[in-house]
Amino acid sequence: MAARLRDKYSKEILPQLADLCGRKNVMSLPRLKKIVINMGVGSATQEKKDLQDANEALGLIAGQKPVLTKARKSIANFRLREGQAIGCKVTLRGDQMYEFMDRLCSLVLPRVRDFRGVSAKAFDGRGNYSLGLTEYGVFPELNADKFTRTQGMNIVFVTSTDDDHEGRELLRMFGMPFKDKKDAA
Repeated sequence: MAARLRDKYSKEILPQLADLCGRKNVMSLPRLKKIVINMGVGSATQEKKDLQDANEALGLIAGQKPVLTKARKSIANFRLREGQAIGCKVTLRGDQMYEFMDRLCSLVLPRVRDFRGVSAKAFDGRGNYSLGLTEYGVFPELNADKFTRTQGMNIVFVTSTDDDHEGRELLRMFGMPFKDKKDAA
């Protein structure tokens, strides 16, 4: 069974993007390439269990096994050694990417306390969008009794366009709840 957002992209979003961008070639229109979810666990230098909990939670959220990220340099003040595991990340592509995007926009973001929309300014100048969540407890997949520690995460939406405006419109059509248009740059 194909992801709901993949069908929506091919049937509804592509024709709208063709009109918006003024291009007829479907391959030149923006598309979502991948979603990267990253958790940096600063306390992993002292508590190994924090990293294991974050790794397990990210696996449940993403639906695939995370990769441990390691420190590139040693920093004595942070008690950090080169090669020490300090975080985890997952790269989602294909149907898993669309399923995660669907769950994020329809279930998770509305559960965030005092949510009024995500910033429309967090684009990198190349059409990619970054979003930070302060706690992973808003995901319905996680048992609140098991995962009691608050841990944040970064979510990056990588698009095929180099234009922030096209990337913003693509994510808006997918259902990303941006704040009012007056806030957009």
